[in-house]
This record gives sequence, C-alpha cells and structure tokens, in this order.
Amino acid sequence: MTIHKVLLVDDEDDIRTVGHLSLSRVGGWQTVLASSGAEAVSKAAAERPDLILLDVMMPGMDGPTTFGQLRAQEATARTPIIFMTAKIQKQEVARYLELGAVGVIGKPFDPMTLPAEIKKLLPSS
Repeated sequence: MTIHKVLLVDDEDDIRTVGHLSLSRVGGWQTVLASSGAEAVSKAAAERPDLILLDVMMPGMDGPTTFGQLRAQEATARTPIIFMTAKIQKQEVARYLELGAVGVIGKPFDPMTLPAEIKKLLPSS
C-alpha cells in the first residue's frame, strides 16, 4: 500500500507537533492534523487521506466513536485506521482490532521509527 497523505488525530498539541514532524520529515508524507473526533470526521471526508492515525482517548468524541463515524461515511469507509494509545493491554488491542483497525501503536511513540511502524502494520500491495 502506498501512502501519500496521513490524517493524524490527537487532542494533545505536542503529539500533533511531533507526529507531524515524524510523518512529514521521516515518512515523507503529506500530513493533515485534527484535534478532535468531530474535526477528524469532516477533515477526512474533505482530504481523503490514505491512512488515519487516531488517538483513543479524546474529550467529547473518543477514538472508537470517531472510528465508527469514519466507517459510516462513504469517503472513509475503507480507509485504513491505526489507533494510537498509551493503554496497550492485550484486551484493549484486541478490541480495537475487532472494530476493524489495522493496528495499534503505543504512545509515546518514537518519532524516528513511527513511519516504519506504520508501514509494518499496513497490508502490502
């Protein structure tokens, strides 16, 4: 799978800043940022990213709820989504995979290896 554009969704400014640097400079991908689930749903429809990195714990609409809304709209119904979370217990990871996520990345992540981690989780084409 080829990635050109990634949507990074996180309510923390620092995570968005570091993630943007990692995805754009290390990964070489165009990066779109969203700070909430609602913003993610509207930006995903407009931007049509190849991949969505989605924080699990956000105020208002959390990651799993946002995931459901992204799956419900035609533009992002099949876009690969990877959850990012500090809670990386087996049962949590299993729940996110059952929802249909292609993987889970733990936070804090290493900005130098994040793009490689993402590539490992995505189906190869």
